[in-house]
Amino acid sequence: MTAATEAHLARRLTLPSVVAFGVSYMAPSLVMVIFGIIAVASAGTAPTAFAIATAAMLLTALSYAKMARVYPVSGSAYFYARHNLGSRVGFLVGWSVLLDYLFLPMVAWLTQSILLNAQFPAVPIWAWMLINAGFTTTVNVVGIVVADRVNKVFTSVALFLVLLFFGYCITHLAGHHPVSYTAPFWNADTTIAGVSAAAAIAAYSFLGFDAVTTLAEETKDPKRNIPRAVVLVIAIGGAMFIVVAYVMQLVHPGDMFDDAQSAAYGMSIDVGGQFFADWTNLAGIIAATASCLAVQLSSSRLLYIMGRDGVLPKRSFGYLNPRTLTPVYCVLLTGAMCFVGLNLSLETATGFINFGAFLGFTAVNLCVIAYYLRNRRERHLDVVSYLVVPAIGGCVTIYMLTQLSSVSLTIGLTWFAIGVVYLAWLTRGFRRPTPELSIGEEQALIDADK
Repeated sequence: MTAATEAHLARRLTLPSVVAFGVSYMAPSLVMVIFGIIAVASAGTAPTAFAIATAAMLLTALSYAKMARVYPVSGSAYFYARHNLGSRVGFLVGWSVLLDYLFLPMVAWLTQSILLNAQFPAVPIWAWMLINAGFTTTVNVVGIVVADRVNKVFTSVALFLVLLFFGYCITHLAGHHPVSYTAPFWNADTTIAGVSAAAAIAAYSFLGFDAVTTLAEETKDPKRNIPRAVVLVIAIGGAMFIVVAYVMQLVHPGDMFDDAQSAAYGMSIDVGGQFFADWTNLAGIIAATASCLAVQLSSSRLLYIMGRDGVLPKRSFGYLNPRTLTPVYCVLLTGAMCFVGLNLSLETATGFINFGAFLGFTAVNLCVIAYYLRNRRERHLDVVSYLVVPAIGGCVTIYMLTQLSSVSLTIGLTWFAIGVVYLAWLTRGFRRPTPELSIGEEQALIDADK
C-alpha cells in the first residue's frame, strides 16, 4: 500500500470554522436576494415565511445532529442511510445527493458570473465562470487550512455587508416611521396557504446546512462539534433571515414591487443612495465567493467518501494528496463542472439541484427512526426526539420534494434511474454486495475522534 492510499483526512477544523463553512454555504446575503419573491408569495409577510422555514428545517437539522453524533464520519446522508436503511438504499441516497453536490458548485459559479457580467458587461459570463471556478478550485486544492482562512475572510465580508444594509434600513426607518410594526408578520391579506407556499420557497435558502457533516473527518472532536455546528448553522442563518426580512418589510410594506427579483437593489438606493447600492451590490457578489468555496469543498468530500467506499472508481475518487491531505482529483472534477455551465441558463442549471437535497433530508429523518426502532430498548432512546420529531421532519421534507418544479423532478428521477442501473451493474444484477469499507475500517473511522 502506497503512502498516498494510506493518507487520511486530517482533523484541523474547530467548531467556529465548521459553522463558518455552513453559514457561507447558505450565503448570508441570500435573504436580500430573494426577499422580494418571498414577500410577493406571502402577501407582505416575508419574516413569517422565513420563521416557518427555519422551524421546518430545524427538525431535519436535529436528525442530522443525532446521526452525526453516532457516526462522526464524512459522507452525510449517504453514510447514515447505508448504516440504517441498508447498503443499497444508502447507495441510491448517495447517488441522488451526488446530483445536488456535483452540480451545485456550477450553479454557484454561474450565479456569481451572471451578476459580475451585469456589473462589468465587457467581461463575458464564460470568462467570469473560469475565473471564479479557477480561484476556488486552487484554494481547495491547496488544503483545508488555507480554505478555512479564505472562507472566514469572505464570510466576514458577506456578514458585514448584510449588517451594513441592515444599519442603513434602521437609519431610514428612524425618519420614516412604518404604519404598523406587526403587519410584516401578519396582515389583512395574509393566508395560511400563501405563507406556507412562501415558506416552501424560503426553505431553499437553507440548502447546504447539512454540508458541515461532510467535514466530520476534518473536524476536531466531531461527535461534539458537528452536531452543534448543524444546529448553529440553522439557528444563525434562520435568525438572520427573519430579522433582516422583518426590517426590509418595514422599509417596503406589502408585496408590490417594480421587479421582485431586484427588490433589494431598489431598497439599497432608497436607504443609502445610488453609490451605496452599486458598491454594496459589487461587494456582495465578491463576498459570494465564500459560498462557492464552501459548496465545492463539501462536494469534493462526498465524492471522496464514495470513492473510498469503491462505489465510484477508487483509484481517482478515493485518492488523497499525501502532502495536502485533500482529495485533489475530486476537487478538480467539481472545478471542471464549470465547463458544463458555460452554455446553460441559470433556470436550466438550477433544475439539476434540489431533488437530491430534499431526498437526502427525508432519508436522514428516516435514518433516525430506523435507528430508534433498532436500538430503543438497549439505549433507552426518547420516543419524542427519536421518533416523533424526525417523523414530522420527514413529512415536511417530503412536502418540499413535491413542491419542486417539473424540470427538477424529471432530472432528479432520471438521475435516480441511472443510479439504479449503475447499482445493478456494480452488484452484477444485485447478486453481489454493494461495495463499501470493511467493518473494521469503518469502526476505526467512527472511533477516531482525536
